[in-house]
Amino acid sequence: MPGTLHVIATPIGNLEDITLRAVRLLREVALVAAEDTRRTAKLLHHFGIQTPTISYHAHNHRARLPILLDRLRKGEDLGLVSDAGTPGLSDPGVELVDACLSEGFPVNPVPGPSALLAAVTASGFVMTPMTWLGFGPSRSKDLKVWLSSLAAIPHTVCFLEAPHRIKHTLEAISGVLGSRPIVLARELTKAHQEILRGPAHDVLERLKSFKGEFTLVVGPISADTVTAAASTDDEVVRDFWRLAESGEFPSRRALVTALARKHNRSSREIYALILEHQPGPKA
Repeated sequence: MPGTLHVIATPIGNLEDITLRAVRLLREVALVAAEDTRRTAKLLHHFGIQTPTISYHAHNHRARLPILLDRLRKGEDLGLVSDAGTPGLSDPGVELVDACLSEGFPVNPVPGPSALLAAVTASGFVMTPMTWLGFGPSRSKDLKVWLSSLAAIPHTVCFLEAPHRIKHTLEAISGVLGSRPIVLARELTKAHQEILRGPAHDVLERLKSFKGEFTLVVGPISADTVTAAASTDDEVVRDFWRLAESGEFPSRRALVTALARKHNRSSREIYALILEHQPGPKA
């Protein structure tokens, strides 16, 4: 009788998020296939688990797959974990699960933490329907094409981004998606957790750190988003002088911030437009 592959979700930051069932199965299986054995070793040590591990990641999964399947054929139960969260969302876990199902081996999902669900839950956006895209492309040109395809999706979209690319990605989102609202979740469940909501340019201005793990949620398209994205430079300038004369805002800075959010522009861009269209002679 073949063994069972247990697909085990592990904490994305806070170790208290692990389930009692996950701890029990990590103790009972013969071997744990881990995306990063060093990170998994810390988790196992924390809970006093001595089960051996084997690396199983994007660079070696083809070589490891026959080894894992052979042990399942011999009747051994195996655990599959990713660096954090639920296996298969952005790692090669799906290939192992597919191979097990093709050979008729039992696959047992052990649900638990997920950066995707945590971020979407905290976003306030409608979650049905929702599209999950994993990681976007790293090259600037490819990213813009990818974001253009994303822009055509009218409902909530979620994806991951690396810390060294997050600033550039937020700038690209602002240029492609306009004022469509997003939520940026940084270091979810960890000590420095940060969750920001608003247009991408506004989120970028408020982001405190570019370090950590990032999950991005793009909200559904609304009529307000479409209208704001269509604003021209002349419309922005006219809006500025109209509101300035109305006295609705306590300062020019407050007015510029409000216009940046309304017209999908950065505050710096609004200031530049106002200076360019300032009444009177130019130097």
